[in-house]
Amino acid sequence: MKTVIKLDAIDRKILDFLQLNSNITNAQLAKEVGLSPAPTLERVKKLEQSGLIKSYHAELDTDKLGLGVGIFILVSLSSHKMNQILTFVEKIDMIKEVIECHHITGSGDFLLKVLTTDIASYQNLILDKLSQIEEIGNMKSMVILSSFKDSKVMPIP
Repeated sequence: MKTVIKLDAIDRKILDFLQLNSNITNAQLAKEVGLSPAPTLERVKKLEQSGLIKSYHAELDTDKLGLGVGIFILVSLSSHKMNQILTFVEKIDMIKEVIECHHITGSGDFLLKVLTTDIASYQNLILDKLSQIEEIGNMKSMVILSSFKDSKVMPIP
């Protein structure tokens, strides 16, 4: 069973602010949560050491990068043997256009999120990479027309 880390109100505030802007200075974070800088830094380090804060990332603008086509792909495997699942996951991990891979229940086995520059590059991805993965039995693609919510902020209980 996974250990749930107990958080107080200040820890929650720290996490909320870091999720919105991980580039915030310790001094500004301390001011926002109502502590002096030293205890704020100590709390952040404790949250990092506990593994609750896993890493810090820059959120990039996909349009400015030329990654204008987003696609969800529902993947069904040809077999559900553990070695085939692990092999599939290893192969998917090597494809840079696949930015998310989720093992799911329902009418498919995995849900992939893919970013490409255009439909032609998506077609190349399907033909040159995904169709070469023999563990895949079936794929269904759903092109993202527009996104109304794409939050990276976790709801903190």
